[in-house]
Amino acid sequence: MTSNEVNTNRKAECLTEVNRQMRIILKGAEQVINEEELRSKIERSVCTGKSLIIKLGLDPSAPDIHLGHAVVLRKIKQMQDLGHHVVIIIGDFTGRIGDPTGKSKTRKALSDKEVLINAQTYTEQIFRILDADKTEIRYNGEWLELLNLEDILKLASTITVARMLERDDFHNRYTNNLPIGLHEFFYPLMQAYDSIAVKADIELGGTDQTFNILMGRSLQKDYGMEPQIALFMPILEGLDGIEKMSKSLGNYIGIQEDAKVMFKKVMEVPDRLITRYFELATDILPDDLDKIKESLADGCNPKDCKLLLARTITSLYHTAEETEAAEAFFHQAFTNKGIPEDIPVIQVVSDKGTLQDLIRPLIQNGFITSGSDFRRLLNQGGIQKNNEKVTALDSPIHNKDVLRIGKKKFVQLELV
Repeated sequence: MTSNEVNTNRKAECLTEVNRQMRIILKGAEQVINEEELRSKIERSVCTGKSLIIKLGLDPSAPDIHLGHAVVLRKIKQMQDLGHHVVIIIGDFTGRIGDPTGKSKTRKALSDKEVLINAQTYTEQIFRILDADKTEIRYNGEWLELLNLEDILKLASTITVARMLERDDFHNRYTNNLPIGLHEFFYPLMQAYDSIAVKADIELGGTDQTFNILMGRSLQKDYGMEPQIALFMPILEGLDGIEKMSKSLGNYIGIQEDAKVMFKKVMEVPDRLITRYFELATDILPDDLDKIKESLADGCNPKDCKLLLARTITSLYHTAEETEAAEAFFHQAFTNKGIPEDIPVIQVVSDKGTLQDLIRPLIQNGFITSGSDFRRLLNQGGIQKNNEKVTALDSPIHNKDVLRIGKKKFVQLELV
């Protein structure tokens, strides 16, 4: 084979790999700025073997991560699997000055201790998704604490007040005569400076982070660097199919939830969102996603696709054995209408020997929220004892009785 043929084959292989990486990186993305620059960076990476630096900045307020939060992390995991270098930046310094919340007022600044505790909680969760051995964790205090007044003034000179007021939360507060601390303007600037410190090639975030991520791109240009690609992932709808996934709305799937709970919740995803959940909440390859879309378009039973979705998502956060047990539990409890084998047991002090005795232990164990909640379920036929509906508080109870509360909760009674 001649050198020209070798070069031609090499170029063809590089092009194939560039196209493959572009499809994976852009799958599910809401917006990329800009695609041509992204292709150029990937092509250079493929041809030289040098990994791109992928940046994600995390607010150290340490929420419990659910699938909505995980959309960006799953995309980063996909790029990590492609061989790129992931840098997670914990905003310890910016957290201490107080992060503008995107709402109507300033968020309270965090103490050093709070930041470190929250950061530890957050990293423990993200490593359920990312490969810890291939992830670099940095704290932006490493470089931001070293800036002197001249550095800070240079940083501030790169942007105007008018530009800052284009950010929605600042604009709304200014329009409504609500106070804006001068230090708050430095938050997006300092987050943007993080991109300079780590020489980011790509920064990811949700669409609610557009202003801050574009600020990093702009600042890199001002400092004579090649600008980072801004990759925005969409907000994932919750189980109601309308509002964004949120713990406060109760429409979430937590990544640390029990496998049985997770599997059952995924089965509640509206049919019209099946492909969206595959696209945003899993690491499915583009070609496989196309097959699922085609299958649904050809009229397959959505439940079959949803079972695959539930298996796929549950297996991302649990072992194969736990996922298999969760599916068996689902079929037994919710498809075959049977009583599952592996259900929790609560001890009940039997005073009256009736359902009345259950109210306190059910509340204490989190099965109901209040006595009125239990009575409401009784009146609506939402309580079953050994597969038979019960509707009165004076219905008798016995040792080993199995109670079904609503559609999802089972508990076995141990009378003491």
